[in-house]
Amino acid sequence: MNRFLALLAARNLEFFRDIGTFFWSLLLPVFLIFGFAFAFSDSNKVSYKIGIYGTPSQMDFLGYKYLQFIPYDTHEKALDKLVHHQVDMFIDFSTGRYYVNSDDTNGYILEKMLASDTGQKLAKETIAGKNIRYVDWFVPGVIGMNIMFSCLMGVGYVIVRYRKNGVLKRFLATPIRSIEFVSAQLISRFLIVAFLSAMIYIGTDLFLHFKMEGSYIDLALVTALAILCHISLGLVFAARIKSEELAGGVINIVLWPMMILTGIFFSLEGTPPVMQTISRVFPITHFIEASRKIMLDGATIAGVGENVIVLAATTLVFLVVSAIIFKWE
Repeated sequence: MNRFLALLAARNLEFFRDIGTFFWSLLLPVFLIFGFAFAFSDSNKVSYKIGIYGTPSQMDFLGYKYLQFIPYDTHEKALDKLVHHQVDMFIDFSTGRYYVNSDDTNGYILEKMLASDTGQKLAKETIAGKNIRYVDWFVPGVIGMNIMFSCLMGVGYVIVRYRKNGVLKRFLATPIRSIEFVSAQLISRFLIVAFLSAMIYIGTDLFLHFKMEGSYIDLALVTALAILCHISLGLVFAARIKSEELAGGVINIVLWPMMILTGIFFSLEGTPPVMQTISRVFPITHFIEASRKIMLDGATIAGVGENVIVLAATTLVFLVVSAIIFKWE
């Protein structure tokens, strides 16, 4: 235990004494949250998504360029997508009504475009009282992005650097066992990332007042599981690689698809089915999906059970694989 605690303390001091890395890890997500909150306070997107239900009638509006129409099987599903800013308008042709989110300026623009079409007049409905700001939808993605970078780079890259610099070889000559070293790295990075994630959320929530319909305990549990999962993935990369350059390249090969294909910055609604299928492979997708359900829909741990199971299973797999293939030299 003394050896473990010494390693844990040394790793924590190494991180916090690197002032540049510490503030970069803390401030970048904060800047992103405030930047997107400001940018999307006024609509500046160039394309619009419109959910439709029922058989479309003859309307000029349906032929306008730069509009994407997404059919849904049920009225409730389409309305839920509108509430969560995954579509900008919902038209229910079975009842002759259209729905807009009064907190979404894209909906206002589409409403004006629809009003110019004399083919058919539709009754307007709003979803007042259920509005979700874009920043409320966006913040779980930023926290997830911070978890990805902090865990993969902070574990995978650092251990590879230790191996290249001969630090691991020196540990091999001590009484320290591999399980003690790996456990210390895991717990150290977990405490650091959990601390940073909490500071990012609390610090920005003081000014932006995020929507929270669920339990903070459930959100904390899902976040903790996601951190453990990505630390475990970082250990897989660190288990064998000897070169920092190779480690950086391999980690980035995984990081950037996760940035693009997991719904961090934009909804995957309306994207090709193959893209949506690929997104389910990445653990961070399940964290973002679960945290959004907890924050925006009031879901419980049981309500996000599928996401929790995936995160727990992948964590176990990554830990087993990293333990089997880990080498000191």
